[in-house]
Formats: sequence, structure tokens, C-alpha cells
Amino acid sequence: MNPTSQTRIEVDEQSSDLDAARDLLATAYAGNEWRADATAMPFAFRFAAVGDTAMSLRTIRFDGHLQGVMTPSEDFVVQWTTRGTATIGSGDDQLLMETGRPQLWPQQGAAFSYRNYEQKIVQVNRAALEEVAGERGTAPGQLVLDHTVRPDERALRVWRSSVQLISHTVLDRKASPLLQAEMGRLGALALLELYPVVSASLPDELLLPRNAHVRRAVEYVHEHAHLPITSTDLARVASLSLRALQISFQRAFELSPNAYIRQVRLDRVRDALLQGDPATTSIAEVAKQWGFAHAGRFSATYQQRHGEYPRDTLRRRA
Repeated sequence: MNPTSQTRIEVDEQSSDLDAARDLLATAYAGNEWRADATAMPFAFRFAAVGDTAMSLRTIRFDGHLQGVMTPSEDFVVQWTTRGTATIGSGDDQLLMETGRPQLWPQQGAAFSYRNYEQKIVQVNRAALEEVAGERGTAPGQLVLDHTVRPDERALRVWRSSVQLISHTVLDRKASPLLQAEMGRLGALALLELYPVVSASLPDELLLPRNAHVRRAVEYVHEHAHLPITSTDLARVASLSLRALQISFQRAFELSPNAYIRQVRLDRVRDALLQGDPATTSIAEVAKQWGFAHAGRFSATYQQRHGEYPRDTLRRRA
């Protein structure tokens, strides 16, 4: 991410006109079918944004009733209310906002209804998030986050402390472009801790609500395959006993949790070899990067998984 290529954003708009406030927000968020109505509270409105095109922090105050439909967005938007009531979605998919608790907006868009609210927003550009996610093994164009996940307390602590640090920096007009860019990266990392990347390779069965526990474990593997994770870690993430986790993985994949972790890492090795230069890429180094230290054993395991030896995969680029 080039720190000099990002355009600074700085907005502070206030209004006592209900329709003008609605139109301003609808324009800022490509809204559809937005309607604003007065409530018993005297109307007041403020919209402020600061940051750059990679990441911005925003605040909204709207003393009235605002509802409509958010269209699909290329940005990832995490927001939380500090007062008021808010719902996202409709029917069985409706989410009731909890004051102070962050919620990722659905990437596909959603209906919403907000009343007499104040809202904080962190908005991260897709390209900026894909760059950081790519370092963790997510292929370009495959970044999807699961907005239905309820982040655990550890992820929330990381998120809140990161946002606090980011806020202090982006509000400082004297902060260097390099420091601003680092804050964008920090925001992306905290967001990826808050909401897991959805793997494009998940079986349809795993997407059913009854399999939410094992799906969390699977998504955790895809997100953290570069770290020394264990079956015990997955059981904790899935809120399952170790035995229940093993049964769930066997039913879904006919594999143990550890074998599934190894399989994902073998897939990451293959991705790296397909992208590598045969003249400069060391198969041994790539294998070690993904936790395979024994060259002979790794080569045989790789061949069993992918139907060819690592050297054959690398030669595809020749």
C-alpha cells in the first residue's frame, strides 16, 4: 500500500433540515429508498469523517427516524451505536444492534431502521483489506467476511484498542503519510480478527445454521493457517468439546481437525508455488513457511493431496 497514494478525507456537516440530512447520507452511502421522519426529539444532525481513501473513521448523529436500503458496497463497514435504536436486515435475518457492540454491514446490502441515534463507523476499502488478507493466504477476489458472526471478547478488545490508537493518529494533522498508512493496516488487521474470512471451498452443508459451530472452526483455520494453531484452539473457537469437534470434522470432511489444518496448509503451499518464479523460488523454504520441515515426508504428502510433486507444480510457471 503506497502511503502517498491515498487521498485524505475530512468532512464535517451539520444541518437542522431533515430532508437535507437524509439526502446527504443517502449520497454518501449510495442509499436506496431512504426515508426520514421526525420524532418527539428536536431534529439535529451531524456527519463527520476523517482519514483517507484506504480507511476512514466516521460519526453520525441523527435525531429522527431514518430507514431505507443500503446497496452492495465495495468497502467493509463496521459500525456501532452509542445511543438510540437500530436494526439491520429484515425477517429472520434481522439483527438488533447492541449499544457499543460493533457490527459488520452485510456486503450484499441490507434494509435498516435507525431512530434517534449516534453512530461510530470504521470504513475500510476493499483493496486495502485484500492486501492484508492476501498476506494471510486469501486469494485475490475471494475476500468475503461473515457478518453474522458474534465476535468474542478477545477480538473485541483488540478491535477497541486498535480503533482508539487509529483515532488519535488520523485526527492528528501532523501525522506523516507513512504513519497514516500504518493505521490503515492496523485497522485492516483488527477487522480480520473481528470477522473471519469465509472460505469459498466450504461445503454447502456447513453453511446451514445447525453447523455454525464447526463452520467457525473451519473459517478460523483458513484465517490462521499461518499460525501454530491446534485442535484445542479450534474447539475453543467453536465452543465445542475436543471430542465433539473431532466428530464434527469427521462427519463434514472425513478428516480429523489436525488433518484438515494440514490440508489447508498444503493448499497454501500450492498457491505459493503456482505464483512463484521457478528460477528463484525454494520449495523447501515455502514448505517451511507453512510448517513442513521434513522435505521427503512433505513431498509425499503434497503428492497425495495434489496428485503431483511440488517441483511439478513449480515448473508450471516455467
